[in-house]
Amino acid sequence: MAAMKAAKMTTKFSMEPMLPEEANRELDDLALELAERANSFAARANPVLQQSIGNLVRSMNCYYSNLIEGHDTLPIDIDRALADDYAQDTDKRNLQLEARAHIEVQAMIDHGEATYPTLSVEFILWLHEAFCSRLPPELLQSKDPATDEIIPVVPGQLRDRMVQVGRHIPPEPDVLPDLLDRFIEAYDPKRLSKLRQIIGVAAAHHRLAWIHPFLDGNGRVTRLMSHAWLRDLGIGTELWSVSRGLARTVNDYKARLQVADQPRRGDRDGRGNLTEAGLTEFCLYFLTTCVDQLNYMEDLLEPEELLNRIDVWCEEEIRQKRLPKGSWPLLREAVLTGEFERGRAEEITGYKERQARTVLNVLIDEGCLVSPTSRSKVRLGFPLKVVERWLPLLYPSGAISGKA
Repeated sequence: MAAMKAAKMTTKFSMEPMLPEEANRELDDLALELAERANSFAARANPVLQQSIGNLVRSMNCYYSNLIEGHDTLPIDIDRALADDYAQDTDKRNLQLEARAHIEVQAMIDHGEATYPTLSVEFILWLHEAFCSRLPPELLQSKDPATDEIIPVVPGQLRDRMVQVGRHIPPEPDVLPDLLDRFIEAYDPKRLSKLRQIIGVAAAHHRLAWIHPFLDGNGRVTRLMSHAWLRDLGIGTELWSVSRGLARTVNDYKARLQVADQPRRGDRDGRGNLTEAGLTEFCLYFLTTCVDQLNYMEDLLEPEELLNRIDVWCEEEIRQKRLPKGSWPLLREAVLTGEFERGRAEEITGYKERQARTVLNVLIDEGCLVSPTSRSKVRLGFPLKVVERWLPLLYPSGAISGKA
């Protein structure tokens, strides 16, 4: 506790600089590349197919965010939680509820259902409240490492005590409101160009983690905040997730966060209290990770390659008599057009009505085609059993089967 006491005397200017200096060619080039790649991806994405993939990517994003927090929740268990199928084991059930909470909050962001503007203190508090209010009581607890005291975590409430996160001692509680106000002021989009806003997402990711406004749940709030802001900028979508890249390089992620926590290194390291060089290093890492993940998903969803992978899988399933002949034309139509009327199954397969309807129903039963109601149009589904074949490397090898 002595180390924590030594950390006091924080002011709202203690986390300066809020952005790396403007004359940084490498950061500007990365921000521009990210914007251009995002525009290209958005122009090619079928809006209906995007909805189907969005459901899968939210689950994937949750899986990787869990990994960063040290919670290894299998994709199949996440899938079961979304279907209200929970484990009897309390610990496993709690992790399922945590996963579902994350997915539901991200879906609210993706569907424009957040209550406040992204760049606001109210939105940060809302994120924490929306996520934590969905958690079981066992996960709404924080343990004081010095006294072993169990402290309740109140959804949407700023912490009221000192904490320590690894080597980082976050600011004292009474300065949190001022720090959050400064956070919103510094990244106000009215004051920044589009490129500076993109760089701002990366810088703000660290600065919000540095503030550590809540007793628990700060990592998730920070990553959801970044997701929401990237969406506001027209860069983030339901189709890709920076959390996948952060989790796959989690040691680098945590190391660069720690480097950016450090104090200024001397007269040539900016003019703020914290290291500008460390912040720049983190921003370069974060934006590079965004570009890598966007490129990965764009390549993965390239229509011709996606069709080829589904075609090969479908042929194997038909040979093994797990799917009926005529399945491929219906799957191909869903990829190419996004969705189609059930009544077109006869035309698409070339079969008579009864046989065409049988093929369609098998694909729906298998989850490869989905629709909201029995009369709605059908669109492509992504059941977990096909993900490793249709979308290779989306998850780590063996994660879906539980043998990772």
